[in-house]
Amino acid sequence: MSTFVLLTITGFGLAAMYFLIASGLSLIYGLMGVLNFAHGLFLTVGAYSTWWFGTHLTGLGNVTVRYLVSALIGLCVGALFATLVELLLIRPLYRRHIEQVLVTVGLGLAGTALVQAIWGQDSRPFVTPKWMNETTTVLGAHVPNDRWVEIGAAAAVLVGLETFLRRTRYGLIVRAGVENRAMVTALGIDVRKAFTLVFALGGIAAALAGVLSGVYFSTIDPTQGTNLLIFAFIVVVIGGLGSIGGSALAAVVVGLLQQYVNYYASSGIGDMAVILLLGLVLLARPRGLAGAFAT
Repeated sequence: MSTFVLLTITGFGLAAMYFLIASGLSLIYGLMGVLNFAHGLFLTVGAYSTWWFGTHLTGLGNVTVRYLVSALIGLCVGALFATLVELLLIRPLYRRHIEQVLVTVGLGLAGTALVQAIWGQDSRPFVTPKWMNETTTVLGAHVPNDRWVEIGAAAAVLVGLETFLRRTRYGLIVRAGVENRAMVTALGIDVRKAFTLVFALGGIAAALAGVLSGVYFSTIDPTQGTNLLIFAFIVVVIGGLGSIGGSALAAVVVGLLQQYVNYYASSGIGDMAVILLLGLVLLARPRGLAGAFAT
């Protein structure tokens, strides 16, 4: 029983990271029609920014304070990087999907290579507060505390994104701009600013995934963002392109499936099971679990 509980909570923690990356992908595609293959680089930027500041802000003393400050800086750097990508590379290419794919794939490859050139290919230890490495006992299972942080962060992002899109002025502008950009522009509203904000939000979510992936795996490396991006794309497709809620549901299914199959079958088989699930969903429900709609 304790093993099952540990696998379940760990699966939810892994699902939280998948969702944080997938939510940005789904948000950007669902509202802007942009398939951003450089999204994994946003994660890498956030993770390495947090790691770098965490190792250099030693004057703060308290490890928890240093971690929180460096994580906040990492999120800001991720948002800034995503904003620059939208302004300089994506904005001139709206409605030119082939060029978008080529540019974002190239940016992802070049960015990963640049990180490797600066910091090398070796994994870097991620400094986290001591309490995150401790455990909490739940039904006999000793669950690492960082899993609760990851799950809570993903839940907060899910609620925040849904609230932003449905309850705020900018969220309504973005949704209206997607439906009829010319009409919204005629009303004197600059839709481009709203689209830039969406990209920044996607960058923050990806950077947060980078921060939490460093905690989850205890290390970071230049290819971590790319590796997690593969499963994030699977989550988006299974959940339904453009559906934030669908991505959340699919992330839970994928995370739990990986954990259960890797433990009860054989290590490494979990990835194969996820690919098989993707194929079954595409055959039975091509539009994903939640259908293709923007939330």
